[in-house]
Amino acid sequence: VLAEKRSLGSQDGPPHLVVLVPLHSRAAAPATLRLLQSQDSAVVRADEGRAGGFVLLCPRLKQRWRFVTTQAGDLHAVLDLAKVADSLLFILDPADGWDSAGEHCLSCLFAQGLPTYALAVPGGTDLPPKKRIDARKKLAKAIEKRFPEAKLFPLNTEQESSLLLRHLATQKQRHLAFRDRRAHLLAYAAEFVPGQESHLVGTLKVSGFVRGQSLDVNSLVHIVGHGDFQMSQVDAPPDPLSLNPRVVKGQKRSQDMEVQDDSVNGTDEMEEDVKVLMKADPNKQESLQSEVVPDPMEGEQTWPTEEELQEAEASLKANRKVVKVPKGTSKYQASWIVDDGEEVSEKDDDDDEDDEFDDDMMEEAVSQEGESSEEEEEPAEEECETMTVSECLRDDQYDEKVEEDEEMLERYKQERMDEMFPDEVDTPRDVPARVRFQKYRGLKSFRTSPWDPKENLPRDYARIFQFQDFSRTRKNLFRQIEKEETEGASVGWYVTLHVCNVPVSVMESFKEGKPLVLFSLLPHEQKMSVLNFLVRRHPSNSEPVRAKEELIFHCGFRRFRASPLFSQHTSADKHKLERFLRPDAALVVTVYAPITFPPASVLLFKQRSNAGSRLSVDPDRIVIKRLVLSGHPFKIFTKTAVVRYMFFSREDVMWFKPVELRTKWGRRGHIKEPLGSFPKWTYDPHVPEPVPWVRSESAVPVQEVEMD
Repeated sequence: VLAEKRSLGSQDGPPHLVVLVPLHSRAAAPATLRLLQSQDSAVVRADEGRAGGFVLLCPRLKQRWRFVTTQAGDLHAVLDLAKVADSLLFILDPADGWDSAGEHCLSCLFAQGLPTYALAVPGGTDLPPKKRIDARKKLAKAIEKRFPEAKLFPLNTEQESSLLLRHLATQKQRHLAFRDRRAHLLAYAAEFVPGQESHLVGTLKVSGFVRGQSLDVNSLVHIVGHGDFQMSQVDAPPDPLSLNPRVVKGQKRSQDMEVQDDSVNGTDEMEEDVKVLMKADPNKQESLQSEVVPDPMEGEQTWPTEEELQEAEASLKANRKVVKVPKGTSKYQASWIVDDGEEVSEKDDDDDEDDEFDDDMMEEAVSQEGESSEEEEEPAEEECETMTVSECLRDDQYDEKVEEDEEMLERYKQERMDEMFPDEVDTPRDVPARVRFQKYRGLKSFRTSPWDPKENLPRDYARIFQFQDFSRTRKNLFRQIEKEETEGASVGWYVTLHVCNVPVSVMESFKEGKPLVLFSLLPHEQKMSVLNFLVRRHPSNSEPVRAKEELIFHCGFRRFRASPLFSQHTSADKHKLERFLRPDAALVVTVYAPITFPPASVLLFKQRSNAGSRLSVDPDRIVIKRLVLSGHPFKIFTKTAVVRYMFFSREDVMWFKPVELRTKWGRRGHIKEPLGSFPKWTYDPHVPEPVPWVRSESAVPVQEVEMD
């Protein structure tokens, strides 16, 4: 720890990276920057150019800092910088501390993982002394909840700024696990060299200081927000932020020394001094293959031999059992029915289980209405035509606002219906129920009924990777990182990475002032799989978040977009699909995404944040959509009852004959025979009147969202 503290910001280590985060609209960030630069003559200053910020060199203290700022309101840039920052400098308002936007930013930073931080309070000198003391006490009380035992640093004079710098240099560093095991850097300069085949793709030369771990040229790098890439070469140019800088020739020497400003497009003045550290070896270089190429003939088999047929027949006879089924039931439908012994033994458990899940279920009818509404809205967007400003009317803008409000109101209604009537749907009258629900299967118990995770998998599952033992692979990999030293650029070196096949949009984003952050990938982290995240909805988020809606994910060091599925977080082998992200419970979010070894925090963004953590990489996790057909008792007799509004044809009644029926009060039974389109069913104890509903439960495996 002592060696790490001494190396950070020294000549042999990387500069101390400090990110300024204003937490209030009145926070004086520019004044803070000017005050930090106005040091004594022993400090060498260098402007950084377009990246936003400056570098502070102090040869007397043998320390160097790099201060970085972001554009106002750019939360994703703040989160990306916090992934690599050594310290965060929160700038507070002397009266209120932080506003609602600052509170939202703090919630996201705490959920992602907060590095070392300091609290600065510029301003407040215009207040009378008594009010200034009262404001300081009020602010100290306000920060106790968020920052216990934190110290406020006033920032109005050069002496106070020197105390703040000394505190930043000497305080203990907090570690983030997802970045300590990976090499990472924040770009100080970048240059784009277009390729020969296309000017839109080329080689990106990124210069910066290596942090975290040593960087191997044969490994892959991830540019946050842009994807994974290979490196062809690593150079070692001269350090532009040396504590013993070269003096610019032709200028009069003054008491303040000046450092040559580096161009945003690279260090053109030092090209003759660049040394090539290493070049990529094609035999050792990691592949960019992220998906498995499926073989359509992989599942083909030859006809089984006589011995295999006899063994299969013997096993079927050994496992065969005789049960009583209604007349006309096929062998396939008979497999749905459980005998009376098992029914009695599991009766109480199923009742408890049904009551437990009853509050958290979803409604299929609402789902179908939501999907149809989306399908009707898409053509409307395609029919829009381009108009000049003079042709646009304010009434059109008002109508667009009304349409947005109507769409949001419809989502609120769907979420409310999902809470009031979970899983209950009405049988369609225009489509036979056996056709509409042909993908579903009858389950006696959602919790205990068997389900093969390898059955009826979606086609995209042939393109993903799966571990035989993910936990063991992770432990072996981390143990190898701790024991073996990676050959390559060491921590603290100033290097230039030649990243291949990078789109020009990455360079354009850097020129606009957005941070360019790179992380090296561990083995297998470029491969796609099914990732499960455990998330909880943020209390400030009141808008409905529907399943399969595109969200922005901050997963560890990655940032990507995906359309997730929501499911319940239980210890069972089957997990019920949720239509909306529940505000009162932790849910599991399932997506196709690159493999990320935990620990890794997860944030989901729509307009406001939802936070969680990476749960597992498990393609075998079964997410099932539950559906309940409902009906109303028409006649109730001693041992039988007639139900209406559940089916509308005799064929549908016969099709669902093997499925067990259940009332909301716990009575169970089976369909005996159809009376026209009404099912006549027998039940266990007498059904009391009135019975509000009769339900027939079905389930279907949910396919993942299609991969791009």
